[in-house]
Amino acid sequence: MATVRICVCGDESTGKSSLIASLVKDQFMTNKIQPVLPQITIPPSIGTPESVTTIIVDTSARPQDRTTLRKEIRKCNIILLIYADHYSYERVALFWMPYFRSLGVNVPVVLCANKSDLVGQGPTPQVVEEEMMPVMAEFREIDSCIRTSAREHRNVNEVFFLCQKAVTHPIAPLYDYKEGVLKPACVAALKRIFYLCDKDQDGYLNDEEMRAFQSKCFDKPLTDDDLANIKTSISKMSPPSATEPGIDQAGFLQLNKIYAEKGRHETIWIILRKYHYTNSLSLDEKFLHPKLDVPEFSSAELSPAGYRFFVDLFLLFDKDNDGGLSDDELRALFAPTTGLPLFWVESLFPSSTVRNDAGHVTLQGWLAQWSMTTFLEPKTTIEYLAYLGFEPPNPKESLTAALKITKSRKRRRRPGRVERNVVMCYVLGAPGSGKSSLLNAFLNRPYEPLHYPTIKPRRAVNSVELPGGRQVYLILEELGELEPAILENKTKLDACDLLCYAYDSSDPDSFSHIVEMRAKHPHLDELPSIYTGLKADKDKTTQRSELQPDEYTASLNMSHPLHVSVTWNSISELFVALADAATNPSSAFPKTEEDATDRTSLYMALGATACAGVAALMIWRRSTNSA
Repeated sequence: MATVRICVCGDESTGKSSLIASLVKDQFMTNKIQPVLPQITIPPSIGTPESVTTIIVDTSARPQDRTTLRKEIRKCNIILLIYADHYSYERVALFWMPYFRSLGVNVPVVLCANKSDLVGQGPTPQVVEEEMMPVMAEFREIDSCIRTSAREHRNVNEVFFLCQKAVTHPIAPLYDYKEGVLKPACVAALKRIFYLCDKDQDGYLNDEEMRAFQSKCFDKPLTDDDLANIKTSISKMSPPSATEPGIDQAGFLQLNKIYAEKGRHETIWIILRKYHYTNSLSLDEKFLHPKLDVPEFSSAELSPAGYRFFVDLFLLFDKDNDGGLSDDELRALFAPTTGLPLFWVESLFPSSTVRNDAGHVTLQGWLAQWSMTTFLEPKTTIEYLAYLGFEPPNPKESLTAALKITKSRKRRRRPGRVERNVVMCYVLGAPGSGKSSLLNAFLNRPYEPLHYPTIKPRRAVNSVELPGGRQVYLILEELGELEPAILENKTKLDACDLLCYAYDSSDPDSFSHIVEMRAKHPHLDELPSIYTGLKADKDKTTQRSELQPDEYTASLNMSHPLHVSVTWNSISELFVALADAATNPSSAFPKTEEDATDRTSLYMALGATACAGVAALMIWRRSTNSA
């Protein structure tokens, strides 16, 4: 918060103006001062907490000044309510607090017993329980209480510090005084912080983890004595077992509850803000969603740091070391988040990626799923990196350090490979042509002979090793009933790297669907494509089409369709071919001219002829000059 505006209220002659003057002059003003002081602004350089500017507004309690008082109360961030004797104390509950409520303001109140020197009180910064606790119990908006003396300059700085702290470190979102418990939102935030600090995920913060927590939050080391005192404070509430290796989650929550009960809620706020929580106990929007620009025709991928984070996360939560994340392990992993990403739910995770025989997501499938998420919804990846505690290698960098942006691949017809490690292919074809079985085979699923129509788009992602050893992540998407709409959507097509035209080689009506589709959508010629005949294990039939598949592709100067079956081990060759074409798009375009190799030979021949002509001309000129 940039500014804290304090409205000083109370009955006449309670010492409001004297208290403000004592703060500004750092001593009691013996001379008579004006009844109402002008507004005072204290810049951050004087030592205010949180580097805030503090504005102090003096007010009058006279009935004729009530309009001004009402305006100032409604403009302030906090009210400093002052009383000085029994009468003005009674007026706190009978008039002032009900008056604040009648104005509908929702700001904290600091209650101040001024002129404590007149009643023989010693320097007691904390409130006398029997006097102030009853009014605090009745009015929950009272944040804290303190005794002051402007004459003796006692607790003058402290009272205004309490006002600042009540705004910059409010207790209301953290602690329920009536119930004596931390509030649910605070508990949820602290549980997430405990999760992030429990680096080995054993359910306890050991001494090393507690020291790391102290250093991160408070920028100073945790001494052995301090650690022992913390453990002692916790053990008074719930004695730990001798076998416990550290502070468990309940103990961590108990520690913060102690801070709240002792009025040290600024300590809790320091912890919360170090982990990017706002005053509403939600994660800071700028932290969750930092600026990320993905230029047109480029894409987002995980950087080495991003992949390393997700690998470490997988290994940490694979508690049984079976090479897969079970449902329970996934629940534990996503505990500090809002649950599975909506994108994953829509992609029918975990059926969208690689699983082992037990149905658990493998490391390969885990990385593939995040690669697909980053490619299609990079902001979702960044959001979950924030939830899960990714820390950039360079502390000055943001969460976007876990991602990298690829070079534009606008000119797809230019020879050469695109610099992408994640590519997407739309699988197009007639219903029943075998597209779903192709996606299942891509994920190493057993063949299912029954046909289930695909209604919604379905994706599958896996890694593919290209010739030469390079590994890429290939996303296959079957469009379902949305196929016509997606093929008309330029944005969707621009995001696609390759089209796979698939037909059932045993169904005579299957290939005509592709021919009609391409005739209806001529702009598909702008995308690289591969043709494949599925169900090659069945008897091949003649297609009811003007041209047979081989003739059709030959008319485009393209390779003949690949004939494959999901029941053959060689199906993997198709996935390699798809990934290779997606990363080398110029090789998968319809060719309308002679083969590029022939043109190259022609150009070389013409070049050689031209060189020979130039050489002959130079020899002729030289011989002419000699003559």
